[in-house]
Amino acid sequence: MRKVELSYAFAARKSGGWIRNALMDLLHAVQEQGSISGAAKALGLSYRHVWGELKRWEADLGHPLIQWEKGQRARLSPFGEKLLWAERQAQARLAPQIEALHADLERAFAVAFDDQAQVLTLFASHDDGLSLLRARTVEQARLHLDVRFCGSVDAIAALNEGRCLLAGFHSSLQPGLGSHTQRAYQPLLQPGQHKLIGFAERSQGLLVAAGNPMGLQSLRDAALRGARFVNRALGSGTRLLCDELLARDGLGPQHLNGYDSVESSHAAVAQAIAAGDADCGLGIEAAARARGLDFVPLLQEHYFLVCLKDALELPPIATLRQVLQDADWQGQLAALPGYQPWRSGEVLSLTEQLPWWELPPKKSVQRA
Repeated sequence: MRKVELSYAFAARKSGGWIRNALMDLLHAVQEQGSISGAAKALGLSYRHVWGELKRWEADLGHPLIQWEKGQRARLSPFGEKLLWAERQAQARLAPQIEALHADLERAFAVAFDDQAQVLTLFASHDDGLSLLRARTVEQARLHLDVRFCGSVDAIAALNEGRCLLAGFHSSLQPGLGSHTQRAYQPLLQPGQHKLIGFAERSQGLLVAAGNPMGLQSLRDAALRGARFVNRALGSGTRLLCDELLARDGLGPQHLNGYDSVESSHAAVAQAIAAGDADCGLGIEAAARARGLDFVPLLQEHYFLVCLKDALELPPIATLRQVLQDADWQGQLAALPGYQPWRSGEVLSLTEQLPWWELPPKKSVQRA
């Protein structure tokens, strides 16, 4: 069995959040371009270098990586396809941990390279917008977001336990939904103690293979047609959403083929479907589009940031709110499929946005 070694470099952050690997980059380029010369051009390398590296790796691994047929496009061999899919699936599953590793390293070196850099620890439900925001806050405000992706419930619990200054969670705007979400969130959020900060509105729906071959339009369809479903982990906001949608349709976990099959992020759900390991799953549109899947929108939801009232004016949070209100940042967020800014950076009323509490009426003052 081959051992895997990790390394890092000081460079501009590449898109996708991957841990880079030279061989996988070569295979992906050949797959996308259909030729060695096209792959070399896409990677900014010479034809001779790409050819030599592929031959070297074939000799080292003992398997052909490319199928060569005269007059035909270059194609990955079955082994090459399997190798690339395995690597991409593993990275998608590990995306939250990879983001945390990036954050740990950047936070450590931020202090070394910039005495005035700020660091803000944020536990949050997995979100592509937050991943995009991390790069923006560094560039614009020298603010390093130490993002730890976890379930929404776990994120708010981490905030209450003092393990972070800020948490991120999401809640559906769909009429008739809310009971599961209320039971999960209400004990953790207290009016007068917590403050919401607007971030984004995003689409949640079914991620399905390109062309939607099973014609799925709802979780009910997935249940009735026995579609292989991939779920999110217990404590995640999307898992709560799944339970809400099932209950609304008079269904339970037992009706979904794969309810107990879980992945750690939207990206991992998308990758499982792209790899053919599942037919559908709940997730955000951006994850579907990034992997060539189709997306069936089911509802809109708000993604909130939340902090304790006493932390609202701390410099890192104040700086983050300024970035969120910047028009250029909001345009960047709107370019993500299924996203739009929503009261970004504004301090919001907990009881108005999540009206689950009936506050006791103020006592009248008796005058003597």
